[in-house]
Amino acid sequence: MEGSVESSDLLWPVLIYGLIVFTLVGAILVLSYPLGGRHKERATGDPYEGGILSTGSANVRFSSQFYLIAMLFVIFDVETIFIVSWAIAFDELGWYGFVGVVVFIILLVVVLLYEWRNGALDFGPDGSKILAAYKKLSKKTAAK
Repeated sequence: MEGSVESSDLLWPVLIYGLIVFTLVGAILVLSYPLGGRHKERATGDPYEGGILSTGSANVRFSSQFYLIAMLFVIFDVETIFIVSWAIAFDELGWYGFVGVVVFIILLVVVLLYEWRNGALDFGPDGSKILAAYKKLSKKTAAK
């Protein structure tokens, strides 16, 4: 019987907090209609009304390399979570956990080197291609 008294003692602040939250949300929703401003100007329907009229489309095509690098970043980011969780549980895991995380990190380095060698991390054009295009463009301008 004593356990139920303690749980009801802990429950009433949560119920009061929930009542306050729902009351505030309801008040904000109800008051937003009469207090909200209504205007219809040229840029009102635009997704971002920043004072500058938009020109062109916002749909920009990204290279597939961009998405590949984004996926690689997410994969390595998730693997970082595994290493941090190992560091937190270092005392409980001992040498067995240490050997496991060393093998895991070695595999990460091998995969990273493989991706680097295959060019998966090359996002933009090669520097020599940029210089060649610049020289070609400067020759055309000099000829005119």
